[in-house]
Amino acid sequence: MQGSAGKYRYLKLPTGTVASRSKPLVAAKAGANGYTNGELFACDRDPLVEFATMKQHIVISAVGGDRVGMVHDLAKAVTDCGGSISESRMTSLGSEFAMLLLVTGNWHTLAKLEGEFKKLGDASGMNIQLRRTEARAARNDMLPYSIDVVCLDQSGIVAGLSGFFSQRGVDIAELSTRSYAAAHTGAPMFSVQLIVNVPSRLHIGVLREEFMDFCDHLNLDAIFEPVKS
Repeated sequence: MQGSAGKYRYLKLPTGTVASRSKPLVAAKAGANGYTNGELFACDRDPLVEFATMKQHIVISAVGGDRVGMVHDLAKAVTDCGGSISESRMTSLGSEFAMLLLVTGNWHTLAKLEGEFKKLGDASGMNIQLRRTEARAARNDMLPYSIDVVCLDQSGIVAGLSGFFSQRGVDIAELSTRSYAAAHTGAPMFSVQLIVNVPSRLHIGVLREEFMDFCDHLNLDAIFEPVKS
């Protein structure tokens, strides 16, 4: 039997329980508490409230002319909207400054962020992009390894390294590079730091040997070791 009481809708259940917005109706499991599929029962937890408070994730990338205060502007906007920065990468690239943030918050927080960062981008001239995402699932079938490579600066180093790992099904989790002049000779140098996730199906000794042979062929000095916790 359906009816209304004030502004609330209710449904009288077989047991006589009355359900309203304070006790939402949800489908019962087959045979649970005597109900069958299709029947409803009162629940103490509102699924709409649970969805609104559930932790959600958004990736924010921002690039703009390097200046004092850029990090503060973005971090303050996140805080003012009720968000939390879980992970971040920030660096100067030429005369630009680039930021990559993973921000967490509830649904309302992320909606506010999308609006506020559009205003911030328009006002500051920064190129800001936002993309909803989900928490990264744990990879128990992968083993993390750290790799450091140093060599004379030459073209194609990153393409060669990434190709080596891609062909073997090894995931690159992080990669950073830097060009610099050698301390005494002034020779142009290039360094690469990587974190790779090696599938447990691969024999690590064989992979390391193949990688060192690859580096010797290209005159790269390299270190390949497990990530230290």
